[in-house]
Amino acid sequence: MSPLKGKNILLGITGSIAAYKAAMLVRLLVKEGAAVKVVMTEYAKEFITPLTMATLSKNPVFVDFFNPENGEWNSHVDLGSWADLYLISPATANTIGKMANGIADNLLLTTYLSATCDVMVTPAMDLDMYQHPANLKNIEMLRSYGNIVIEAVTGELASGLSGKGRMEEPENIVDRIKQHFASKETLSGQHYIVTAGPTYEGIDPVRFIGNYSSGKMGFAVAEALASCGAKVDLIAGPTSLNITDANISLFQVNSAEEMYQQAVDKFPGSEGAVLSAAVSDFKPSRVYDKKVKKGRQTWRIELEPTRDIARELGHMKKENQLLIGFALETDNELENAVKKLENKNLDFIVLNTLNEEGSGFQFDTNKIKMIDKRQQVEEFELKSKKEVAMDIVRKVIENQGR
Repeated sequence: MSPLKGKNILLGITGSIAAYKAAMLVRLLVKEGAAVKVVMTEYAKEFITPLTMATLSKNPVFVDFFNPENGEWNSHVDLGSWADLYLISPATANTIGKMANGIADNLLLTTYLSATCDVMVTPAMDLDMYQHPANLKNIEMLRSYGNIVIEAVTGELASGLSGKGRMEEPENIVDRIKQHFASKETLSGQHYIVTAGPTYEGIDPVRFIGNYSSGKMGFAVAEALASCGAKVDLIAGPTSLNITDANISLFQVNSAEEMYQQAVDKFPGSEGAVLSAAVSDFKPSRVYDKKVKKGRQTWRIELEPTRDIARELGHMKKENQLLIGFALETDNELENAVKKLENKNLDFIVLNTLNEEGSGFQFDTNKIKMIDKRQQVEEFELKSKKEVAMDIVRKVIENQGR
């Protein structure tokens, strides 16, 4: 059975010459068993008619906020909540810019801003427009919001030039949509542990040793696992982030010892763990029960190692479990990551760096490498942490059963 069987796909068409491909897109989606509704901009009507799209989709086409003949309201909220996926294809530079900046001056855009489903975007424009820094920035902003961007391909363009900017072909778009929905059930019935955020190691009642981790990467991994059907126990250090997914249980901790206890307790009953937390390597040997007052000239704090969560779970790991670690390095990055991979019995390791702009703590984006047991390295471009999380989960799925 096709993973699109019974799915509701909302197709948004903007004013691009590539709009002619929308007809084949609808035919393929309907053939796969999806229900399709279409929303178009006024300019899109110049390239392909609402009648064509209504005939192929077997549903009325939405262009305006209301029907001028009878005043019937076309609710962008209802459209957004009906869809399992909102596919905006083709997406012009104009529409992408408005999406990135929250501008809602037509029905397609207001529906985008109110949609609660996943959003997939297929850019289509001339090569110079595509490569313009403003457009590339807008595309990255869409990714940072969690939107799925199917990159334009290189080919002959309407201008007569040849280069990157051509909308991906309908057959390939539908394959990507099928993969998207198939992945949502891949981990159904499975249980994963994720650690996220920093840990705080107390010095006295008001001071601690910690780090700059925001928890964004770990929370994104938990959400990506849950989107593939897994039940997730998210063990998070101090962070301001929240979780609303019913498949994710949040366990909040402060210290490395608390995170250790939670991880060791929950790991045996799981299919695996993704250890993305930035756990403190050291803690004060002495914790003062009262605030240490200013006045002394020096204050020496003796530190001792915290318990190693990754190493302990590596010892505990059974043959059918997966263990994924993270490494954040500032020098000898690959060498240090491989040592950690081997010493802690990991199945693969995700290498972060602080040496790339937009990567590491606090950012919404990240640039990673993944290294497996054979020391094969897979390098990724700078992406939103939500997209990075999906790359990690795809690697998890690939490693199951090995």
